[in-house]
Amino acid sequence: MKRLAILLFCVACAPTTAILPPASEDTCNAAAHAGLIGQPDTDLERVLILGPVRVIRPDSVVTADFLAERINFVIDESGTITAIRCG
Repeated sequence: MKRLAILLFCVACAPTTAILPPASEDTCNAAAHAGLIGQPDTDLERVLILGPVRVIRPDSVVTADFLAERINFVIDESGTITAIRCG
């Protein structure tokens, strides 16, 4: 009985991991904007995106929350769009 109690205690204390969608799913329609990679960040002003958008610049603070429908534009030091991804 003691062994069972110890086993249950160990299982209850085990860390849980978050379940995230596979990276291959384009849940935010990022592929439709792939042509913006390598372009200046000012080009984002001419793009209509319905839904949540986040622009991530160098040294900017961003939350760790994951929103599958949100599109993230990563901008480098020179103001160029370097990546587009969901989350």
